[in-house]
Amino acid sequence: MRTKSVGQKKINIVTLGCSKNVYDSEVLMGQLEANGKQVVHEEKGDVVVINTCGFIDNAKEESINTILEYVDLKNQGKVEKVFVTGCLSERYKPDLIREIPDVDQYFGTRDLPILLKHLGADYKHELVGERLTTTPKHYAYLKISEGCDRPCSFCAIPLMRGGHISTPIEKLVTEAQKLAKKGVKELILIAQDLTFYGLDIYKKRALGDLLKALIKIEGIEWIRLHYAFPTGFPEDVLDIVKTEPKICNYIDIPLQHINTELLKAMKRGTTFEKTNALLDKFREKVPDMAIRTTLIVGFPGETEEKFEELKQWVRDQRFDRLGCFTYSHEENTTAFVLEDNIPDEVKQQRVEEIMAIQQQISWEKNQEKVGKVFRCIFDRKEGDYFVGRTEYDSPDVDNTVLVPAENIYLPIGEFAQVKITSAEDYDLIGELVL
Repeated sequence: MRTKSVGQKKINIVTLGCSKNVYDSEVLMGQLEANGKQVVHEEKGDVVVINTCGFIDNAKEESINTILEYVDLKNQGKVEKVFVTGCLSERYKPDLIREIPDVDQYFGTRDLPILLKHLGADYKHELVGERLTTTPKHYAYLKISEGCDRPCSFCAIPLMRGGHISTPIEKLVTEAQKLAKKGVKELILIAQDLTFYGLDIYKKRALGDLLKALIKIEGIEWIRLHYAFPTGFPEDVLDIVKTEPKICNYIDIPLQHINTELLKAMKRGTTFEKTNALLDKFREKVPDMAIRTTLIVGFPGETEEKFEELKQWVRDQRFDRLGCFTYSHEENTTAFVLEDNIPDEVKQQRVEEIMAIQQQISWEKNQEKVGKVFRCIFDRKEGDYFVGRTEYDSPDVDNTVLVPAENIYLPIGEFAQVKITSAEDYDLIGELVL
């Protein structure tokens, strides 16, 4: 017979998917801790909450496999309760209830108060900015809005996250101040769409206003921009990036493709000419800016000719950072009515071709850095090296700076000047400048 309540159990939060999910899990953990609950992240626990991703096929498969893994542990008596939340649960809740009924309860992306109730906790509105960060102590994600109003035909995010809702500047400043007091030096601004920030509450694009407020916070030394939509990009942001040393010369702007016909089918609201004009503007205003983008190959109608256009554009633009994904045919998106007519093996081959081009570009750009000195922040020690990053690199997805650990000590989370002595495709090797 069970004699303990859920409130006395150790609650394990398991996070899958993107940085937005990481942030949501951290908020959940902060709420649980404020309620006196014992909470851990991806460790052994009596009660498990799985924060799922439902974006594309691979992510959905990982989420389902994780749910099945913990349900199996529950059936073995090793876990008492399994709860599921996040994007997959929001999008497929009826199907999940039918197919995996042993989960105790499913919740959507905006059901945090209800989930807390099931965990024996109350949602505390006064906890503005309070969360348990799961990233290294010196950097943290700052989610500035939720949801998305863009009509991209391939994307299911609005189905899972709802419409765009900006978080007021004053709340974000409070949250950032609390993070700074905990030792956070680098803020990574995230949203489904940074470009849209402020339109709903301030009736204007207010990303620039937010940046001006955040740079005033003592202790914050780097602010990085992730996931900006190209259409309607607020150009005042470029002036701030150029003049404010705290704003990293870096932007993550998913462009998806360059063929105008495919961009129209994707409902991206842009063209070949407009996209290139925007990139020219970035480089004109901030010549030192590192531009990261992501591309989709295999979208319905991507002929060999259109793919060759994409490849040549990648060669011409010479992006600093680039990721590439295969098109995923997602039900209830407007692209779902199109015939998914490109075989999976062709899609994968196209990814490999794009990434081979980018690998060479990355190698060439890294060779240009040899002999130069960069300010780096160090994230961890790994084997015989301290592993750091320049302002041109975001954690987990971009290049690293490796400094041999022999006879030196680098405090994790601190900055240091590093002279680059050699370079590989995605790594820079350097030595401390004393």
